[in-house]
Parts: sequence; structure tokens; C-alpha cells
Amino acid sequence: MNRRLNRRTRTLILTAAMGVLILAVYAAGILVPEEWTASSFLDAKQPPSLQHWFGTDSLGRDLFWRTVKGLSVSMTVGIVASCVSAVIALLVGIAAAVGSKGVDGFINWLIDLVMGVPHTILIILISFCLGRGLKGLLVGIAATHWCSLARLIRGEVMQLRSQHYIALSRRLGKSSGWILTNHLLPHLIPQFFVGLILMFPHAILHEASVSFLGYGLPPEQPAIGIILSESMKYLSAGMWWPAVFPGLTLVLIVLLIDRLGENLRMILDPSSAQE
Repeated sequence: MNRRLNRRTRTLILTAAMGVLILAVYAAGILVPEEWTASSFLDAKQPPSLQHWFGTDSLGRDLFWRTVKGLSVSMTVGIVASCVSAVIALLVGIAAAVGSKGVDGFINWLIDLVMGVPHTILIILISFCLGRGLKGLLVGIAATHWCSLARLIRGEVMQLRSQHYIALSRRLGKSSGWILTNHLLPHLIPQFFVGLILMFPHAILHEASVSFLGYGLPPEQPAIGIILSESMKYLSAGMWWPAVFPGLTLVLIVLLIDRLGENLRMILDPSSAQE
């Protein structure tokens, strides 16, 4: 028992530490003064040093602070798009499970249709139709990332509907709204939050990839995809640091968020919470 408790405690501490680190990066990106990322042609194209940890770009901007600011922008887009997509997944999953067979069949067909198209291509198409920019990117990410969570919630609701206490509540005259609020949602909320966090790194990667291709955020935004896109022009000239350090930082943050979601799933999932 003590061994199990120690493992759970270590997981909780590690999860809290990762959450604090992610929040610190996000807050630092918001609070970075503009002069720290301002252009300075005298410092242009400098390699990594003690003064500029990630070096500088072709305009002399400090790449470390620009990367931190870009991560904050990418995380903001990921948070908003993931929250909208998770809410869509919750509503659609519940509707598929408690609706008629026709509704369930249509939603399953829609999920198969959306999942059958590569997310990056679908996001580009949606963003292009909406005039690119932040609006198109948010709508594109939110419209493509809800399917897996919706299918999971649908299966969870259908399993809960077969439980005896649900049938007993119906016999006692409880309405569908009362059953949804008091019986279904308390079981679905942990799945919802874990799915939201696991969706978050995918949204960040898709934001970076679409912005890299020129269909996402405008060039004046210091997003990671924009930084990586600009760095491609100077790779042949030997400037490797504008691509390597922002790219590695993005991968590390995404892996950290993904691990945070896995730890939360282990903590909240009854089948693994006491392992």
C-alpha cells in the first residue's frame, strides 16, 4: 500500500511540476517586453552566445525571447481551439449516445468523414475559405479535433445508460435532463478534461505546421510556425540556429503537455489511479 501511495504521490508531484513549468513558459511569453524582441541590425545573424542563447535572426531579433513569445501565441491558439473542440466533442458524443438511431448513424458518418481527411489538409482548406488569419486557423483546428473524444464520450455514455441505477432513476420518474446532470456528467467530466489536455499538443502542432505553410497566422505574429518558416530562407547560408532551437523547444513543450495529459489520465482513471 505504501509503495502504491508513493507512486501516486510521485505522479502528482511530477504532474504539478510540469503544469507549473508550462504555465511559466506561457506567462513569460505574455510578459516579454517588446524591446526584448525588437530588431537590431547590428546584431543580425549572430550565432548562439551567452548574450543571445538561441542566437539572432536576420533582423537581429533575439531568438530565445522570440521563441518564448511564439510559444505563448501558439499555446493561446491551442487552448482556445482545444476548448471549443472539446465542447463540440462532449455535445456530439452525448447526442449520438442518447439520440435516435438516425442521429447516431449521421454522427458516426460525420466522424468517419472528418477523420478520413488528413487534419492538416482540412485545416488549410477551412482557413483558406475563411480568409486565412487567426479566425480561419481557430475554426479549422476546432472543426477537426473533436472526433476521437466524441467517439470516446459516446461509448462512455452508452455504457452508463445500461447501468441499473440509470434504469432505476427512469422508473422513479426522473427526467432525461436530471439523469444527464446527476448521473452522466459526473462520469464524463474527467474524460472531458483529460481529452482536452491530450488534444492541446495536437492543436499546437497543427497551428505551427499550418502557419509554417503560410495558411495560418500572419507573418508579423511571432508564432513558432512563422519563425521556422523564416528560418528556411537562411539554412543554405549556414544559419542553422533559427530552425534548430525554436523547433526543439516546440517539440519539448508538446511532449511535456502530452505527458501531463497522460499523468492526469492515470490519476483520474479509476482503473489506474491506484496502480
